[in-house]
Amino acid sequence: MVEFGCALVVGGRGFLGGFIVAALRRRGWRVRVLARPQGRSLDADEVPGDLTRMQDEEAWTRALDGVSVVVNAAGILREEGRQSFEAVHERAPLALARACAARGIRFVQVSALGHPDDGGFIASKHRFDAALLALPVEAVVLRPSVVYSRSGSYGGTSLLRALAAFPWRMVLPGDGRWTFQPLCAEDLGEVVAAACGGGERGVYELGCEQPIALRDYQQVWRRWLQIPGDRAWQVPLPLVRAQVALGQWLGRGPVNRTIWNMLLRGNRTAGDAHRRAHAVFGLRVRALEEVLQDAPSQMQDRWAAQLYFLAPWLTWSMVLLWLLSGVVGLTAPTARIEALAQGTVLEAVAPLALARGAGVLDIALALWLAFARRRRGVVLVMLACTSAYLLVFGLTVPAQLFDPLGGLIKNIALIPALAVLWVLVDRR
Repeated sequence: MVEFGCALVVGGRGFLGGFIVAALRRRGWRVRVLARPQGRSLDADEVPGDLTRMQDEEAWTRALDGVSVVVNAAGILREEGRQSFEAVHERAPLALARACAARGIRFVQVSALGHPDDGGFIASKHRFDAALLALPVEAVVLRPSVVYSRSGSYGGTSLLRALAAFPWRMVLPGDGRWTFQPLCAEDLGEVVAAACGGGERGVYELGCEQPIALRDYQQVWRRWLQIPGDRAWQVPLPLVRAQVALGQWLGRGPVNRTIWNMLLRGNRTAGDAHRRAHAVFGLRVRALEEVLQDAPSQMQDRWAAQLYFLAPWLTWSMVLLWLLSGVVGLTAPTARIEALAQGTVLEAVAPLALARGAGVLDIALALWLAFARRRRGVVLVMLACTSAYLLVFGLTVPAQLFDPLGGLIKNIALIPALAVLWVLVDRR
């Protein structure tokens, strides 16, 4: 294996970045990844950095030490706090590009295929692409269409796979006629690695050779997942638009207005883009069916697709359960609480205050789960509380274990349900 030198990958810990890093290493590059510490120790191949703070050339000095090529695969679909399109897609990369120009370092930009009118994500990416190519630096700009992977998914591709795997019939937004030219992340990684080693300056659009309609795209995935049936439920467009608007307003979910606009417009490359990229980089972007036929799906693939909608269902079921439990704890008549505690050790520890306090805790946990960005912590607390309720009340008020409606004994099933939720909330 030939040693090519050192490549700095910005965004190397993201979905696309992981495939890019792997492709570079296969070709013999030493890889350095820009990473935010976020309270953890960095790995040996990581260099600390935060795009929202690296807005001038000097900020990149340490990261570029010994580097011969830079790959920028960083991107955000939504703005949040300091992470704005201008900061992440324009100012920080432009400072990096200027530093590369001063040092003679090659620059490979992973942009996005689309029209600037689709939204701020695309517009900001394309503004930087133009600024990069105006600099005196060896620069290649790659604009991929929708990127998927057989071995995993992210954001909108996770949603599309889940819609394809829906029980009985797949689910389509409208009639699913919109076309695009998807490419697998593995192929994108190989093209990026090839671009690091050579290729003329300029913009290259990437996608499979023939456009595919959304309906056909989902049918291919459904067949690969070995889920029977090729019929579909068509969701009326007004309902789809309402969901997109809600996701945009909440700032959550895999689809926002930009993604929706890209789908409606059709995410397709120029007519000769496939041939041009093949000629320059020596690699052919494969069609979806060709990628999937290389390996059969496994049980874990079906789990991932079909648990996609169960995760939010389970989350909001827990929110409702804990809210109602809190309301009951706060409103249960005093006489009933004292009657339950009578003759038990709880009688001596202020049972009314205990019930009211547990009610407040349950409501607080419900609201925490509903609004938290990172939910594993609250699920862990819920697991601890549920286990404590089962143990403490089972020992001190054993009659509750024999409640005809199974109020306390249902915690035996609630505990593994929370454990499953703890796993499912860690997704993207």
